[in-house]
Amino acid sequence: MTALLALQLTLVVPLCGALLIALCGRWPNFREAITLSTAGLLFYLVIQVFGAVERGGDEATALYVELWQILPGLHIALHSEPLSILFALVASGLWIVTSVYSIGYMRANQEKRQTQFYVCFAVAIFGAMGVAFAANLLTLFLFYEILTLSTYPLVAHKGDDKARAGARTYLGILLATSIGLFLPAMMWTYFVAGTLDFRPGGILEGNIGGIGATILLLMFMFGIGKAALIPVHRWLPAAMVAPTPVSALLHAVAVVKAGVFTIAKVVIYIFGLDFLVDVPHEVIAVYIAGFTIVVASILALRQTNIKRMLAYSTVSQLSYIVLAVLVLTPLSEIGAIVHIVAHAVAKITLFFAAGAIYIASKKTEINQLDGIGFRMPITMGAFAIAAFSMIGVPPTGGFVSKWYMIAGAFQIDSYFVLIVLTLSTGLNAAYFLPIIFRAYFRKESVAPPKPHGEAPLPMVGAICVTALLTLLVFFLNGPLVAFEMAVLGVPR
Repeated sequence: MTALLALQLTLVVPLCGALLIALCGRWPNFREAITLSTAGLLFYLVIQVFGAVERGGDEATALYVELWQILPGLHIALHSEPLSILFALVASGLWIVTSVYSIGYMRANQEKRQTQFYVCFAVAIFGAMGVAFAANLLTLFLFYEILTLSTYPLVAHKGDDKARAGARTYLGILLATSIGLFLPAMMWTYFVAGTLDFRPGGILEGNIGGIGATILLLMFMFGIGKAALIPVHRWLPAAMVAPTPVSALLHAVAVVKAGVFTIAKVVIYIFGLDFLVDVPHEVIAVYIAGFTIVVASILALRQTNIKRMLAYSTVSQLSYIVLAVLVLTPLSEIGAIVHIVAHAVAKITLFFAAGAIYIASKKTEINQLDGIGFRMPITMGAFAIAAFSMIGVPPTGGFVSKWYMIAGAFQIDSYFVLIVLTLSTGLNAAYFLPIIFRAYFRKESVAPPKPHGEAPLPMVGAICVTALLTLLVFFLNGPLVAFEMAVLGVPR
């Protein structure tokens, strides 16, 4: 199989999987086997594309396919480069783990509309693959919207009034930001540059300047609502009405990662780092990201529900990536890219643990977790590893990404960024460490009606895998860093 064919099949396979899942809805075992097989095949295809990009040369250059030309200079096309490969690997790899976890969760909780769940999940991964391998802004925008629409039924999965209200907030904010800001920003870009293609060094230098470039940057930042910058972040806590596997999809596998990935692509391949350095008032965007980090951390500290606390934590952690991208130094860009991976595996572990706690004990509040570390040692051990990564404690992936972010801030003597990173690290510790303390150093005030242990095996297995990945990002980050250094031209 050629890498070019593998690239095209990354779109075909999830759609075919969704169709087969729908056809086998009456037979749960077949349905779930198809889900796992499709996820595994997709990951294999992404690995094939990754191999071609890593080898470089003519094979990597040839990884471009035009699917449909709308107008001269406007076309739907796919292309692969290191940043897109990274996002595709994260989304496709974690789809496998999330599918295993979902089987245990959905069956243990006797969820309704399980076939719809797996179908929409596959379509959402189709959207994520399109976002990852988009060769231009138009292609990315179309798949970005597919990702939004396909996840709406997942957020509304429970079907009650609360779920429908949360789903409406989710859909309303994401569509309003993309249509009201992202689309006009894209049109403005095409008008001044004559193209929407992603190109090394960007396409805007010499075509726009002054305050116009600053306004365009802010339109992209807030128009890409999936990045959850304040004040367009409310969709994320509202979506916590969804089942835990959906929360994992939103926070780690596809949706929010599509947001920060898109911002990174816009900064690196539309504006260009060298051009943005000279854009007046670009620092406003840095202040917005820093403000989001601190305020969202404070909001997370005030939450009593586990999933809502994790939701506000995600809002904060996403802006770490946005902030690092906007610092515009090579080391900070590497920190942003590493944090995409580190946050993905750690945050999915935290949501997996929250879902396991709910399935095993029906506990959803932080003040209910006293002594649970002794009843669910594997789950809470994984939770602790992921929490330490969110704080930035070695040996976890979060330490590596924060190290590069801090190094990037030192490159330009950005004391604002250093203060934000220091303050937010303290706030992260303030809302994660008390949970670990409760789990291991307090006794249960009220014993559960019946003894409970760990959640079903598929859920525990998935939690162990993602917790292990959180540690591996620390110990085996060299290839990831080297891969991205090649893109940014940083000496190794």
